[in-house]
Amino acid sequence: MTPIRILVVDDHPLLREGIASLVGCQPDMQIVGEASTGSEGVEQFRKHAPDVTLMDLQMPEMKGIDAIIAIREKSPDARIIVLTTYSGDVQAQRALKAGARAYLLKDGLHKELLTTIRDVHAGRKTVSPAVAAELAGHSTEDSLTVREIDVLQLIAGGHSNKEIAARLSITEETVKSRVKTILLKLRANDRTHAAMIGLKRGIISN
Repeated sequence: MTPIRILVVDDHPLLREGIASLVGCQPDMQIVGEASTGSEGVEQFRKHAPDVTLMDLQMPEMKGIDAIIAIREKSPDARIIVLTTYSGDVQAQRALKAGARAYLLKDGLHKELLTTIRDVHAGRKTVSPAVAAELAGHSTEDSLTVREIDVLQLIAGGHSNKEIAARLSITEETVKSRVKTILLKLRANDRTHAAMIGLKRGIISN
């Protein structure tokens, strides 16, 4: 039987080593390449044309979601599994929309990784239970608009309404209106709480 050829894209050497040791014991799997950045991952994919790619989301140079998009532009059938420490529903939605076939949390890799690789190789899709619960929990809520996300990102950066207005070239009244809508949509008590929710769900980044 031809082994499943795997590419590992993650900027943490210890995680890559851990995956290599897990996969190395499997007669039906083989690691054909590794990369530590998103752009390097795209290059390695083009070089090796793996059956399954394991992709981290937070990496230098090019984020994982951008790498997924770049890979699938040339190879629409690419089977990509996201590996992440973040269970946020919005980030998961972005990754799945970009074309990821599976979304796994790194703290559960020893239990879920091998089965997920086989499932994705066979054409199935899968999401970690914790992520599935997050997705279901927010499925009926209104999502933030691009402009509201811009405001929330600046709130998280500690900027006042006046500073946000200047940066986005809008009035303070418009900022206040958007902040009010953000708090309502996120069910947040205040600006700080909204920023915390935004980071946890992957709506904004650090």
